[in-house]
Order: sequence, then structure tokens, then C-alpha cells
Amino acid sequence: MAYNHYILVCSGTACESNKGVELFAQLNAEAEKHGVKDQVQVVKTGCFGFCERGPIVKVLPEDSFYVDVKPEDAKEIIAEQIVKGREVKRLLYNEGEEKKQAFLVEDIPFYQKQYRVVLRNCGVIDPESIDEYIAREGYQGLEKVLFEWTQEQLIEEMKISGLRGRGGAGFPTWLKWDLARKAAGDQKYVICNADEGDPGAYMDRSTIEGDPHSVIEGMITAGKAIGSNMGFVYIRAEYPLAIERLKIALTQAREYGLLGDNILGSGFCFDIEIRLGAGAFVCGEETALIKSVEGNRGMPVPKPPFPANKGLWQKPTIINNVETFANVPVITARGGAWLAKIGTEKSKGTKVFALTGKVKNSGLIEVPMGATLRDIVFDIGGGIKDGKKFKGVQTGGPSGGILTDKSLDVPIDFESLTANGSMMGSGGMIVMDEDDCVVDVSRFYMEFCVEESCGKCSPCRIGTTQILKQLEKIAEGRGTDEDLAKLEEIGNAMTRASLCMLGCTAANPVMSTLKNFHEEYEEHIHEKKCRSGKCKKLINFTIDAPKCIGCSLCAKKCPVNCIVAEDPAKYPDKKKPPYIIIQADCIKCGECQAVCKFNAVLKG
Repeated sequence: MAYNHYILVCSGTACESNKGVELFAQLNAEAEKHGVKDQVQVVKTGCFGFCERGPIVKVLPEDSFYVDVKPEDAKEIIAEQIVKGREVKRLLYNEGEEKKQAFLVEDIPFYQKQYRVVLRNCGVIDPESIDEYIAREGYQGLEKVLFEWTQEQLIEEMKISGLRGRGGAGFPTWLKWDLARKAAGDQKYVICNADEGDPGAYMDRSTIEGDPHSVIEGMITAGKAIGSNMGFVYIRAEYPLAIERLKIALTQAREYGLLGDNILGSGFCFDIEIRLGAGAFVCGEETALIKSVEGNRGMPVPKPPFPANKGLWQKPTIINNVETFANVPVITARGGAWLAKIGTEKSKGTKVFALTGKVKNSGLIEVPMGATLRDIVFDIGGGIKDGKKFKGVQTGGPSGGILTDKSLDVPIDFESLTANGSMMGSGGMIVMDEDDCVVDVSRFYMEFCVEESCGKCSPCRIGTTQILKQLEKIAEGRGTDEDLAKLEEIGNAMTRASLCMLGCTAANPVMSTLKNFHEEYEEHIHEKKCRSGKCKKLINFTIDAPKCIGCSLCAKKCPVNCIVAEDPAKYPDKKKPPYIIIQADCIKCGECQAVCKFNAVLKG
């Protein structure tokens, strides 16, 4: 059935949790109420990417792009746009003080430097409709793979594309597949790693939520390439929406003859099962992931042998992440040379990032390899919030480093990021401003690594704990210059001796901040000062007696009752005596400063 209008409602996890479900229901209810249900179709889509301004609603064919939409706005959208043909201008995206309205998505700065390959269908199609996926080149490449190309031709096309694994290591996808194809074995396996667990990362989850069939098609293609008839998607149990849409997509693919025995009459058989992970970060490492799929505790094992030769149940196995598989259908449909035109000489295609932190426009973005951090932070991201000064950006999650303004014009690719002391990782990107403390940030990531270390090898188990202890000493004002030397010594040892990449890269945030922000560590040690005010043991709140009017609001808000009035006799000229903070009892919560209306509470 054809409709006059289509209302696309972002239904990714972030928007659904922000009353997106109620918005979708209300739009349908209002369409029914105004008698236009036969003229308009309301569609749930995946993530539009512009998470900072969600929930997002897009109306076609006008291409109206509405931001920060609430369920109560549904009435106006239906009554004005659908019934009267007038856009709801107050909901359109605006930029800057002039409130200039952007009527088309391509006019919005957030999207102008993006190039969507992996996210090509997210925010465009209903992820629960296989027909909509097929209408946008879906499964077209698979037809070539099943009926026209040999395994060698398929792998050659992957080689031409230059696609490298997007899980972090950047290993050439074609080479991994070719090694598994050539490996001896009566049974081979394909595994999709959807276990992303980096703080602030949600690229793979959102891709599955918005376009699950692209991952399924990519896995079927990989199965044909290596001679496998079985695949597994290893996904975190805490991603319920992604899991539900993946299940729906798998059922649809089987119903259409795209999964199972004798796919499309080609004689090729391939099926996919879901395996739920319990949320262990170490299971992002391929050998630990394999152990978990087998039903064992997820712990890494030494390599070689590599999974391409001996993987799941000791059979040849390839493991790629969600983003890697989502690239494959485009390569098979349009040819490897098409993707190879995008990106840099050694890093082809695009990269998806979860842009978060102190940036104005946080969200899910996709840029060509070779784009710069400046492009992402200041053009796509809109710069730093509240006019603050840019301090750094963490790429690669807990395994990456913090890059400074000196690296803003470095092209983003695998080699460049590594050369500058960080890494691509799976795609987490956290922006920091002048109010962030590098010691505190390093401590946060090390706490994460201590918690997530499987404990199998001593360099990681002991090293992460010892580094955390050193950072805690420095943050509390008890650090020494010897502690800085120990941080580097332990970090270098972990990099050389740890069993898996969790341990080998766990010290990266510390090592990069020691290099780029050494003076801040020295301030904590020698001056007992945290310039950002994040290290509580180095903060003192005091009350400026001349400014204090004795209103007692700070004392009332103090959770530990450590603020008391001074002796009135000392201040005969004041109607009420000023207050004082008992430093020994103060927990440095900052409530007193937050509630003072006269700027009488000082932090130093």
C-alpha cells in the first residue's frame, strides 16, 4: 500500500528510553484520530545518529527533520504537517544564536562530513522488515556470491576492497578468510563478535538495532568464502533490543530461504545461532570469546595456533565484529573497488565512532578513513560544550590513549592513531575539556581494567592492580616522583608480557597521559593540586567570611553537618555571623558551593 507520507521515528535504545515508544504510539493514535491513517505510515527505524537531539522524527517526502520530539508533539505533527501540509517549525533543527532553520538533513553540520556505508540503512528502513532491506540492495551481493563467484573470486574481491577488521586490530579481512578457507577441517565456523564493552561505545549494538540483515548477509558471505555451514552471533545479554531485532531478522531470513539448507537453491547451506554473553570485557578477545561460546569461562589462550586454523571446538574459525560484517554486503553488491575509493592508502572505507563526552553534538557517526579529529570534534561534534577549552580525546576505549590538540589534524586511520600513542579500537571516542583531570581519567580506566581482567596472566592481573594503586596515591596527594617511574616500568612490562590485548593495552591511557600531560602529574605530586578539581583529596572548600551573609543554606544542604556558624561576637558588624567548614569532617561533595547564591564558598 502506498502512502502520502511516511513518518520515521528513531527507535534505537537511546531514543526508546527517552519516551520514543510513547511517541510512536501517540503518532499512530493522532493519525487515527484525525482520520489520516490511510495516508500516513509511522515507521520505527534504527538510530539516526544524532543522539544529542533525540528522539528524532523525519517526515517524508518533505524531508522534515524534527529534533527533541516529545510524545505530546505528535498531535501538532499530525494536525499541521499531515493534515494541513505545514511544517512544525519549532521542532526543526536550528543552529546557533540566529536559530537558522535547516530543512534538509544534509544542511545539518552534524551530517555534512559523514559518509554512511555501515550505517546506510540506519534511520532509513524498518529494521524488522526484510522487504525494506531487500529494497535497498539487500541480499543482492549474496546472489553473486552464491551463483557467480568462486571462493577465490570472492576473497579476491575482499582483497581489492582493502577492508580491515573493525574490531580494533585492523587485520586484513580477506587474509583471515583465506587462511580459514585453506585450513584443513571437516567443519568450519563463522563468529560475529557483538560483545562491545568499551565505556561509551555503542556502535555495534546500534548497527544491529538498525540494520540486522546487513550483518546476517555478511556472515552468510563469509561462510561461503571459507566453506562453513554454521555461524554464531556472540552478543551481550544486556542488549535486549538488538537481540530481539536480530531474532526477528534471522526468522525472516529463514522464511525467505536465505538461511538454512540449500539457500536459494544454490546447494549452499548456512545457519546462524545467537549466543548471549554475560558482559565480560575480556570476551572481546577472540580466544576468550571462543571459550565462552563453547560454554567455558571466557579466558584467553596463547596464540598460535590462531582461530583460523584451530578455533571453536578446535575447528577453523573466523571472527569478525559487527561493523566488519556490515561492510561486506556493500562490497559484494558494488564491488571491492567501490569501497577502495574511500579512505586512505592503507585504511580503506569508513569508520563508525560513538562520539561522546564534552562535545556539543554527541552521537553515532561514520566518517571516511582519513578524516581528522578536528573534523569530528569541531565540525561534526560542534565543538566543546559551554565554551570550555578542548583538552583531549580518548580513542580506542580502555585500550587507547588520550590525544591532545597537537593531534587534531592527524588523519584517522590505523597507522596514524598508533603512531600518535593511541589506537582505533572498536570506535569509542570520548572528548574531554579543561575540567577533566588526566589522573582521574586514567584511574577510571584502570579501575575498569582491574575489574575486567580475567586474572589468568600475572602481568595483567598484578600490573593493573599496581598501576591503580600508584594512581590512587597520586590522586590523594601522596605520590612521589618514584611513582611516575613505576607507572612507566609496570606499563612497559604489561605491554610486553601480557597474554592478550586487554593486558597489553591496559596501560595505554596512563602511558599517553604521562607523555602528553606530565605537568599535571607533577602538580598532583609536588603542589598537591588538581587543577580540574576532580581529585577530592586535593580539594578544600572554604567560606569567604566577608561575602557570607549567614543565610545557613550551605549548612542545611551539607550531608555530614560539617558547616557551622562562627561566634557572633567576632563579627559585631554583621546581622548574622558567617559560617565555617570543619575541614576534618568535609567529604568534598561540593553541595555548599552549588547552593551558595553569593559566591562565598571557594574551592581550592
